[in-house]
Amino acid sequence: MTNEWIDVSQPLTNDMAHWPEDTPFSYSLTIAKQDSGSVNIGQITTSVHTGTHIDAPFHFDNDGKRIDELDVNLYVGEAIVLDVGNVQEITVETLGNFSFDGVTRVLLKTSLPNDHTRFPEQIPNLDPRIADFLAEKGIKLIGVDMPSVDALDSKELPTHHALYTNGIHILENLMLDNVEQGNYELIALPLAIKGADGSPVRAVLRKKTETDHN
Repeated sequence: MTNEWIDVSQPLTNDMAHWPEDTPFSYSLTIAKQDSGSVNIGQITTSVHTGTHIDAPFHFDNDGKRIDELDVNLYVGEAIVLDVGNVQEITVETLGNFSFDGVTRVLLKTSLPNDHTRFPEQIPNLDPRIADFLAEKGIKLIGVDMPSVDALDSKELPTHHALYTNGIHILENLMLDNVEQGNYELIALPLAIKGADGSPVRAVLRKKTETDHN
């Protein structure tokens, strides 16, 4: 069938990669059907920043909004996937080669391979100045196929803060290897975790066609 939804989420597995200082993901059965007589019941342990997830502003700003305070409409709607895999430094000049007409969400397909079992040693760099540029284009959400929009060893998180200052929200660890550049519908809804600094999402895309309308 054509125009089906494409899952671009990292699978949550017991061998998946995680931030070195963070809680690894695990799933296990706490009650088996043969013991309960009726059902299997499992439990998960995880960081909210494991796998495909969104950052709430509270993640990097104590005064920022938390997950349950964010507008869910940010994470549903038209998006454009841009292939920036030919560069290691994503700058205003890089993004200036693309059109952002009619979209408020941009997803960057970088050169980083989508291997959910391996935490990368290095990732492509996002110049913080892209935040001003994207805000001028009306962008409200940026998604990346990397664990972070900042360098992995950054403490100042300049790109996080520049995006936040410009009202642009963050979606990380997408799986875009098999997604072509173009216009899509996006659904990447966070869980309603009260007071949380982030949330896993099930992110899916559906290719826009010429017959689609807003």
